Amino acid sequence: MATKSTATSAGSSRGSKRPLKAPAKAAAPSKKAAPSTKIFSGLPKELLLQMHDLMVKSRVLEERLIKIYRAGESYFWIGGPGEEAWGVPLGLLGKKGQGLQHDWWHLHYRCTPTLIALGMEMIDSIRLMMNKVTDPSTGGRNFSNHYCFPQWNVAPVTSPIEVQYPIACGTAHAQKRVKGGGISIVSGGDAGTAEGDFASCLIWSSRQGQELPVLITVQNNRWGISTSYHGQHGESQIADRAKAFGIRSIVVNGNDPVESYLKIQEQMDYIRKTGKPAFIESMVSRLYGHSSASGANRVEGEVDALMDFEKKLLKSGVLKEAAAKEIWAKYEAEGIAAAEQARGEGVPTAESVWDNVYVGSENADWRKF
Repeated sequence: MATKSTATSAGSSRGSKRPLKAPAKAAAPSKKAAPSTKIFSGLPKELLLQMHDLMVKSRVLEERLIKIYRAGESYFWIGGPGEEAWGVPLGLLGKKGQGLQHDWWHLHYRCTPTLIALGMEMIDSIRLMMNKVTDPSTGGRNFSNHYCFPQWNVAPVTSPIEVQYPIACGTAHAQKRVKGGGISIVSGGDAGTAEGDFASCLIWSSRQGQELPVLITVQNNRWGISTSYHGQHGESQIADRAKAFGIRSIVVNGNDPVESYLKIQEQMDYIRKTGKPAFIESMVSRLYGHSSASGANRVEGEVDALMDFEKKLLKSGVLKEAAAKEIWAKYEAEGIAAAEQARGEGVPTAESVWDNVYVGSENADWRKF
C-alpha cells in the first residue's frame, strides 16, 4: 500500500530543519543501492526471480507444444498460456510428496505452470503431447496436458469437465482422518462450474462438523470454449456461490503473481489450521484461445501476466535485461532439444492398450473373461 511522503528528510529525524538547497556536490554513494522489493509486497528477491524463471519456462513450453501441433506432430493441443502468474505460485506453495501427509492435486488441463513449479521437466510434457510411450503420465495414450504424477500426489487430469471437484473431497476426507497436515487442491475453469460435480464439491466439503481440508479454486478466463462468461452466470462472482455454503472465499487477480502467492498462502494456512475448506476465484487470461479446436492463435487484448511481471522486475532492478534474455534463450533451447529427443522415441503398441487399467493389469482385458 502506498504511503504519503513526509516533509522531513531522513537526516532531519533528530529535529534539524530540511535544507533549502542541496549541496553543490553530493558525495557519491560507496555502494549501489539494492533493488527495492516494496512494490512486490516485501516478497524476497530470490522468490520473485524463481517465480519469473518458472513462468518463463512454462510459457516457452506451452508455445513449443503449440508449434508441435502446428507441425503435424500431435493431434490436439489444450493448455494454459496466460495462467503462469496463478499456476506457478500455486505449485510453489503446495506440500509436495506422496501420501496423505502431503497435498493432493486435482487439476485441469491448464495446469502446466503448476506442474512446472512442482518440478516437471519439459520433455515429459512434450512426450505426452507427441503421444510417446516414454510419457510418464499416460504412456502416450491421452491428450496434451492431461498429467499424472503419483510421486507428487497429482491425480490424473481428466477430459470430462469438472469431475475432479468431488474426487478432491475424497482425498480430503482421507487426509482429515490421518491428520497429517495435507490438504487437497482442486482447480477448474469458470464454464465448468455449471456442472453438478462442482456443486457436489461445495456441499460435501462444507457439512457442519464434517468440513474437509480442501482448497477449491476456479480459474475464470471469462470464456467457455466460445461462449462468453457474461450472460451465463446469475451471481456477480463465482466465489459468491461458496459463501452460501459457509465457505471462506475470495477473488484474486490471477494475473499478478505476487497477489496470487500471498492469497494462496493465506488460504492454505487457514485450511491447514482449521481443517475447513476455502475457495479462490482467480481472474486470469486466455492468451491462445480455448484449444486447437477453436484455434491456437494469439488473442488480442488479453493481459499478458508474464510480460507485465517481467517489466516490473526490470524497472525495479530486481532483474537485469541480460539475465532475462538468457532465461528465455535457455528454455527455448531446452524446448527444441526436448522435442528433437522425443521425436525419436517410440509410440504405444496395440498390445499395451490394457496396461495400467487396473493395478497389475489384472482382469484388464475384457476379452479374456
